[in-house]
Amino acid sequence: MDLGLADRVYVLTGASDGLGFATAEQLVADGARVVISSRAPERVAAAVEALGGPERAIGLTADLTDGGTPERLVAAAREQFGRLDGALISVGGPPRGTAAQISDEQWRESFETVFLGTVRTARTVAAALTDGGAIGLVLSTSVRGPLPGLGISNGLRPGLAGVAKDLADEHGPRGVRVVSLLPGRIMTARNRDLLAAAGDPERARAEAEASIPLGRIGDPAEFGRVAAFLLSPAAGYVTGVTVPVDGGALRGL
Repeated sequence: MDLGLADRVYVLTGASDGLGFATAEQLVADGARVVISSRAPERVAAAVEALGGPERAIGLTADLTDGGTPERLVAAAREQFGRLDGALISVGGPPRGTAAQISDEQWRESFETVFLGTVRTARTVAAALTDGGAIGLVLSTSVRGPLPGLGISNGLRPGLAGVAKDLADEHGPRGVRVVSLLPGRIMTARNRDLLAAAGDPERARAEAEASIPLGRIGDPAEFGRVAAFLLSPAAGYVTGVTVPVDGGALRGL
């Protein structure tokens, strides 16, 4: 299938590794060009090189808590590649702990990054897009059901899914689509850390895989392919939905 990604341009946050980078790889492989961002300059530089250099990718060292970051990303896409067709907005996982254990300061910091940083970027990019543009928010299966020990994610991610739906309603008449992606257990650094925190990583992995109908933890590229499709013109009639990429772990219909 031709996804129609040739020469289209996307901004991806939190994309020096993990799910953001996996999506950038898939977009570039299908002919798109990308602007990636992350807070670590050395990781941004390495990711840009891995994606093929400035003809295919450029990188910005940026933090979503900075109110000027979204405009910088939009401007970089237009200056380097002459257009902007969409964005994948990914933010690193918040601190572990139950909702009762998390301190006020951790809640505030996470709200600034996970929630407000995402909302600010989404509304800025949405306003800059024209007919055919698309935005994907990388959230979590915690949107559909709380995850043990991840109180901040359980509190903030469902709200972001609501924001995405609201944006989809508002910008749909202009031909701009907004979707939420709900990754489950996918072997990123975040999930390796969560497994390690269990004390016995091998046992924790076996227990996690036993709860997944496909019987395994996913590969980042499997998420990246889904995200690239949803951002592409091939998914032009898909908006306002939450799409699990979880091996069937969510039990709701």
